[in-house]
Amino acid sequence: MMGINTKIVTSTELPNCSGVNNSNDENLPIDMRFNEGHVVSIVIYSILMVVSAIGNTTVLLLIINRKRASKSRIHTMLMHLAIADLLVTFLIMPLEIGWAITVSWKAGDAMCRIMAFFRMFGLYLSSFILVCISMDRYYAVIRPLQLWDVDKRGKIMLCLAWIGSVICSMPQMIVFHLESHPNYPCYLQCVTFNTFPTHTHEITYSFFGMLTMYCFPLVVIIYAYVSILLEICRRSKKSEVDKIRRSSMGFLTRAKIRTLKMTVIIVAVFFICWTPYYVMSLWYWIDRSSALIVDQRIQKGLFLFACTNSCMNPIVYGAFNIRDRNKSSVRPTTIETRVTPLSLSLKLLD
Repeated sequence: MMGINTKIVTSTELPNCSGVNNSNDENLPIDMRFNEGHVVSIVIYSILMVVSAIGNTTVLLLIINRKRASKSRIHTMLMHLAIADLLVTFLIMPLEIGWAITVSWKAGDAMCRIMAFFRMFGLYLSSFILVCISMDRYYAVIRPLQLWDVDKRGKIMLCLAWIGSVICSMPQMIVFHLESHPNYPCYLQCVTFNTFPTHTHEITYSFFGMLTMYCFPLVVIIYAYVSILLEICRRSKKSEVDKIRRSSMGFLTRAKIRTLKMTVIIVAVFFICWTPYYVMSLWYWIDRSSALIVDQRIQKGLFLFACTNSCMNPIVYGAFNIRDRNKSSVRPTTIETRVTPLSLSLKLLD
């Protein structure tokens, strides 16, 4: 599944080409020829690529424009998130479109390994930057007075996200390679067959991908935003008793509602986009024989659906944050909102 191509049975050598010379040959099985499933993949990936390109490019330009007037950590992280999603948009999606058109792999072994790396790099980077955003917001609320190292901490987290993405994607260049079908010598494919000594090793590698790209980010996102909500609710109750700070209650209520909306959307989008794919992956790891019966178009569709997360990110993080920041920029500032730890936390949260 993740990083594992299971379409064909392969041999360890590339035999001389004979007989079949293209993926449209009627002698090939239907799943090894251009079919309706490939047409659907091409159309959907093309639509996703256009939507994602427009959304992420727009957000990136808006952020760059706003950063000229006011430097903001969250804007910096959103810029990196947009870049990560643009990598997915302009590397993974065109690759999937081209692969669907040719069906077999036409670009050679070296390009197979390189594209296998970038196929995962953008997805890892997008997930890890979501973690950075969550942790930045967590520290902004839980420890709002630690201002002296806040920018440095943000830069360190972003550096770790990029370095971690490179490290986690590097094995792709080892496990993926060019293979030919034993019965159809000219049918070449970029796959992982004959790389793992046992099925257990294959599952272990795939499970590592699930932990780092899905489970780890999801746990951090949920923990960070639930902690933020609990802290805001706790301080909200405390503020209700404090009559002096009553004037900041309207701001607090808006911030709590905004954070609640963000929490639900963040967790829901990430969970909905990636969970179906990893449920299929777990099925494949637990009972491979029955999982392989599932139509390949469905399996491809699940990975395609996971890629829609790159289309949703500019809506969730870009439009939502930029819109709320515009609103907050015209909000009158009171003495209470300037000096209290609660207002400081919520200002950093913006």
